[in-house]
Amino acid sequence: MKRISKIEGVQGARPPKHKLRVAAYCRVSTDSDAQLESLEAQKNHYENYITVRDDWEFAGLYYDEGITGTKKEKRPELMRLIADCEAKKIDFVITKSISRFSRNTTDCLELVRKLQTLNIPIFFEKENLNTGSMESELFLAILSSMAESESVSISENSKWSVERRFQNGTFKLSYPPYGYDWDGTNLVINAEQAEIVKRIFAETLSGKGADVIAAGLNADGISAKKGSHWTSTTILGMLANEKYTGDAIFQKTYTDSGFNRHRNVGQKDQYMVANHHEAIISKEDFEATAAIIAQRRAEKGVVKGSRKYQNRYAFSGKIFCGECGGSFKRRVHSSIGGKYVAWCCATHIQDKDKCSMLFIRDDDLKLAFVTMLNKLIYSHKLVLRPYLKAIQENSSDENLHRIQHLEHLLEQNTEQRETLTKLMAQGYIDQILYNRENNALLSQADGFRADIEALRTNMTGDMSRVREAERLLHFTEKEHMLTAFDDILFARFVDHIDVYSRQKIGFVMKCGLTFRERIGD
Repeated sequence: MKRISKIEGVQGARPPKHKLRVAAYCRVSTDSDAQLESLEAQKNHYENYITVRDDWEFAGLYYDEGITGTKKEKRPELMRLIADCEAKKIDFVITKSISRFSRNTTDCLELVRKLQTLNIPIFFEKENLNTGSMESELFLAILSSMAESESVSISENSKWSVERRFQNGTFKLSYPPYGYDWDGTNLVINAEQAEIVKRIFAETLSGKGADVIAAGLNADGISAKKGSHWTSTTILGMLANEKYTGDAIFQKTYTDSGFNRHRNVGQKDQYMVANHHEAIISKEDFEATAAIIAQRRAEKGVVKGSRKYQNRYAFSGKIFCGECGGSFKRRVHSSIGGKYVAWCCATHIQDKDKCSMLFIRDDDLKLAFVTMLNKLIYSHKLVLRPYLKAIQENSSDENLHRIQHLEHLLEQNTEQRETLTKLMAQGYIDQILYNRENNALLSQADGFRADIEALRTNMTGDMSRVREAERLLHFTEKEHMLTAFDDILFARFVDHIDVYSRQKIGFVMKCGLTFRERIGD
């Protein structure tokens, strides 16, 4: 008789538990040796802290050195951490404190919310705060605001210290301009670069323009600072830099309360230290160069700092290449019949292989504008009136109804979150369910707010187009045919010009219409 042996299942054989992939972020705010030692200590701490846990898997260490904590965009490692979270490479993030993560309240909450939508909590060690188990964002907002206030205080103290050094002449200029090196205490002349500085000033005094000087340096294979190409802007900046005379003016720029950098044009005091370091250019040559540049600007009616300084010609900054998207630059061409003004794609000028768009003549553009505007004067009843009526009736009412509907949904969302909080407080739901549902509602509310903002922006754009269309229609109804180009009319009605080819361009009007014209025929 056959015997059958029963084999019992092996007890305790369970599938391995999924380990949390844990990453750490740390930051030091300066490049000093002490701070870098602190960074190394943080790195060792987190690597040991994570690997010692059996249920955690080390997912990487992200750290920024010598970078401010006030703006997330200036910390590449933090941005890489967020990107890896989005790529589902990380399940949990640890950092030392809120101030190490971000001293900007808005950025901190934005980053936390972003990770919450990805179901990735952050643990702040110093505050013993886990965003995965928070009952609300209020506590985090308060702590983050305190961190931002600390940053503002540090910034103000630093500004005061720097300003005191400006006043007593002890400020150390650690970032040298081209032509100088920093020896740890003073600016010292870089002999090779100093010869280039002298060449730039000498060529300017001989009558050459900044564009010609820059082209000559590039043609000779001479690198600008950090190995970049020379541009007219770089040349003009050097010609206006008093440091080449041995003097130094401090606080040419300043930082506002939002940690944004601005050029100082009178908002703050400036401090000049004479004979601060060894000169490369004599004060006489520096002043003569400044006089030449001022004379050239006066001849063109250009005032430095004015809008005309940035856009001295009607088409400056207004022409864009339909092939590469680059802007067009004004140039003077020579031919058998004489010289003429043309506009050329900046990309094509630098590298013909990257863009094949050829130049277009200035007089062709002006004639095309006159032709286009005369067509509108002749046919405004057929073109502009129907267009104005259409955009007036288009979507303002619809957008308003949609905004009202979204605001109603936002109110319902708030009520749902309040109800959820009450249920959790009374013990009807547990913390895990509360967090999941509350995070979903917060994400939904953010979506509603973004949609409302987009609709309001569209409504503002619609009203702007209506106003511009009314202005253009009013002009074409009253005006006689044009006989010459008028740069004031161009600036009033045209947003920019798109160049499709040497024979076809498009005038993109401020009212939203685009009129195509053929040129050069």
